Amino acid sequence: MAKKSKKKKSEDQKKLRTPIVSVLGHVDHGKTTLLDKIRKTRVTAKEAGGITQHIGATEVPIDVIKEICRDIWKVKVTIPGLLFIDTPGHKAFTNLRRRGGALADLAILIVDINEGFKEQTNEAISILKTFKTPFVVAANKIDRIPGWQKYENMPFIKTFSKQDEVVKRRLENRIYELIAKLYEFGFNAERFDRVSDFTRTVAIVPISAITGEGLPELLMLLVGLAQKYLEENLKLHVEGKAKGTILEVKEEKGLGITCDVILYDGTLRVGDTIAIAGKDDIIVTKVRGILKPRPAQEMRVESKFRGVKEVTAAAGIKLVAPNLEGVVAGSEFEAVESEEDIEKFRERIRREYEELTIRTDEEGVVLKTDTLGSLEALINELREHRIPIKKAEVGDIDKRDVVEASANKDELNRVIVGFNVKTLPGVEEEAEKYGVILFIDSVIYSLIDRVTEWREKLRLERERQKVEALIMPGKVKLLKNYIFRRSKPAVIGARIVAGEVKKGVRLIKPDGTVVGTIRSMKKEDNFLNVASEGEELAIAIDGAVIGRNLEGDEVLYVDVPERHAKTIKRDLYDSLSEETKKALDELMEIKRKEKPLWGL
Repeated sequence: MAKKSKKKKSEDQKKLRTPIVSVLGHVDHGKTTLLDKIRKTRVTAKEAGGITQHIGATEVPIDVIKEICRDIWKVKVTIPGLLFIDTPGHKAFTNLRRRGGALADLAILIVDINEGFKEQTNEAISILKTFKTPFVVAANKIDRIPGWQKYENMPFIKTFSKQDEVVKRRLENRIYELIAKLYEFGFNAERFDRVSDFTRTVAIVPISAITGEGLPELLMLLVGLAQKYLEENLKLHVEGKAKGTILEVKEEKGLGITCDVILYDGTLRVGDTIAIAGKDDIIVTKVRGILKPRPAQEMRVESKFRGVKEVTAAAGIKLVAPNLEGVVAGSEFEAVESEEDIEKFRERIRREYEELTIRTDEEGVVLKTDTLGSLEALINELREHRIPIKKAEVGDIDKRDVVEASANKDELNRVIVGFNVKTLPGVEEEAEKYGVILFIDSVIYSLIDRVTEWREKLRLERERQKVEALIMPGKVKLLKNYIFRRSKPAVIGARIVAGEVKKGVRLIKPDGTVVGTIRSMKKEDNFLNVASEGEELAIAIDGAVIGRNLEGDEVLYVDVPERHAKTIKRDLYDSLSEETKKALDELMEIKRKEKPLWGL
C-alpha cells in the first residue's frame, strides 16, 4: 500500500506545472533589477532607455531558489520552480501588463519604499484586483534608507536586526505608509513576518534588488504560497491542449525564423501541429524543435538553448517550425488536432485582430508597431492624448503608409508613428517628398513625448499665426491739441484706450460711420505696425478730413470684420483685457443697430 501511495505521489508531482509569477510596478522601481539579481544577469542595461519594453520570461528551477534561500529554507515543495514574467512598467503598457496579470498565478508588486505608490503602482493594483491574482509586495530599495548598513544577500530579518534603532524606525514608518495605502485599495497588509493568514493579508517583504537583502524571504514566501494555496490549480492546467503567447519573432543563425513564447497551458511536444496568428491569416505548422534556456536565464539574452522533446506549462521556450515569417508577436498560439480546431482558432484570432487594427477614411496618424501588445498599448496612449488614428497595424513602415499619411488634409496628421519597427527602402525619401513626418522610437514614453511635443509646437505656431492675422478690437481717443495735418492723410495725435491698433485697419465712429484707414503710425522717431493699449502716438488716416468728417476729439473703434469677431469671441475672449472686452462689446452693439445678429 505504501508503494502505491508513493507512486501516485510521484505521478502527481509530475503533473504540477511551474507557477507563473508576474512582476509589476511603477517604472524604475526595480522590477528587472530584481530578476537580474535572481538570475545574475544584466537585462536592465540592455533594455532601450533602461525600461522593459516587452514581456520577458525567466524560469527559475527550485534548486536555484533553494540555494538563494539556503539559510532559511524550511518548506517541503513539489513544484518544479517559478516562471517569472517581467512586465513593462510604463503606463502605456497597461494592456501588456493586463495580459501578464491574466496569465499569472501569483504576482510581485514592486514599490520603491522611499517613493511609495505611484501612478503605475495604482494601475498594477487595479489589474491584480481585476484578475483576482494573489500578490506580495516587495518594498524595494531599503539600501537607500538613510543610515542603512548593507549586508549582501542576507535575509531581511538578519540584516534588519543589525541596523541602528533610528534606521529601523525609518523603515517601519515607510512600511506603515504602504499598509495605509493598500488599505485604501481594500487590502489588509502587514510586514511578512507578522502575517498569520496569507489568504487574508497581503505580505510586505522589505528588499534591496541591488544588494539582495530580503530576497531569500521573498522567494521563500512565493514558493510557500504556490505550494500551499495553488497546488490544485497547478494540477488542473498540465494536461490538455497546449496554449501559449508569442513574445518575439526573430531569425536565429542555423535555425531560421523562430518564436520566443510563454507556454501557459498544457504540454507541447515536438511533432505537434499548432496554429498561430499571422499577418494575413493564421499559420498552421508543425513543431520541429523546442528549445529551453538554461536554468535562471532570461529568454531575451540567452545564447545557449537545449533541445527537449516536450515541455509542460508554464515555461518560456523557443519554438522552431516552418513558415513562421508572418507570425504576429503578441498573439496566441494553440495546439490543434482537427479542421474544426483550426477554424475555431481562426475565428477567435480574427475577432481579436479586428478589435485592434484600425482602418478608416478619416483624418489621423498612421501607427505601426512590432507586436499586437504594443499596438494595443499605443492605440490607447494616442487616444488618451486625443490624437486621431487613420491606420494602426503590426509591421514595418512601407511606402503605402507614406501615401496614406500624406492624404491627410491637416498637417498635424501627416505623421507616421513607429514603435520598434524599421523603415523599408525608399520610405524616408518618399516621406520627405510628400511632407510626411516620421517618428520612430524603441522607448514608448520617448516616442509619445516626441509626437505630442511636436503637435503642441505646431498647434501653438498656428495659433500665433492665426492671432497675428486677426484684426483685433481696438478703441482710439483722438487728441485735438495734436493736429499735425488736416487731410491727405489727416495726421493727429491719439491714445490707444483699449486693445490694439494695426497699420491698415479701418476706423469707425460710435454711430458706425466709416472714418478712414490707418496709413501709418509713428511714436517718437519710430514707425509702428501695431500699437497697444495705453500708448500715445501720431496716426495718419487716409480718407479723414479734420473739420469735415472729424472734429479731432472723437473716440473711434477698429472696424473688426464679423468673421474675426466671431473667432475672437469664441477662442480668445477670456484672454482679452477688461478694457478690450468692453471695446469689443461696444463694437458689437454698434454693428447690431443695422444687423441684429452680427457676430453671433
